Amino acid sequence: MAKIEPLGAVRERVLAGLRQDIIAGRLRPGDRLVERELAERFGVSRVPVREAIRALVNEGFVLFETPRRTVVRRLSPTDVRELFELREALEVYAAGLAASRATPEALAELRALLDQAATATGTGDAETITDVNTRFHDRIRALAGNTLLISVMEPVDGRLRWLTRQNVEWHQLLTEHRELYDAIASGDPDRARAQALRHVQANYRSTVRHLFGEAAENG
Repeated sequence: MAKIEPLGAVRERVLAGLRQDIIAGRLRPGDRLVERELAERFGVSRVPVREAIRALVNEGFVLFETPRRTVVRRLSPTDVRELFELREALEVYAAGLAASRATPEALAELRALLDQAATATGTGDAETITDVNTRFHDRIRALAGNTLLISVMEPVDGRLRWLTRQNVEWHQLLTEHRELYDAIASGDPDRARAQALRHVQANYRSTVRHLFGEAAENG
């Protein structure tokens, strides 16, 4: 007899699949989410699809244009600026803590992630680049050793991954991550914070340029 998948597990599977489709760009801003089509695609009823869509609304990925029309959200320049302001405050702080607390084993894990990022960058594998770079930043937060910081970032983490995916200047991104690693490995919190700030600000400019054009970046 086939094992019945609990409704909660079905919902989480659908939610994770749709979230990753948005982050990876398979579902683009303005694309419509149709319950019937998604239920057929995932092989489930409409109930877990409906619940997954509501969760995506709460996470800021999609919105209800009308009661019968749900679409992937288009981020405004203000949305992007506010998300990066939060990222700047928290990731700069995390980098300073990581520099003072990182162990040789933890630094080796960061180096391994940089090696994976370099391989993916060389082949132009956008989805792997996004995934590895996200894990690189996740690991820095973990090294900071502050569970409250991680919990504060969690509600917006998906949208930050989405924004990271918009930065297609991959070779520059790899260079910045290597510089951030060197700063953390130095054990100097001030140097790590300064490098993290430069990285977040450069990432912001690149993302704005990609999403809204040169005029928005300079505005």
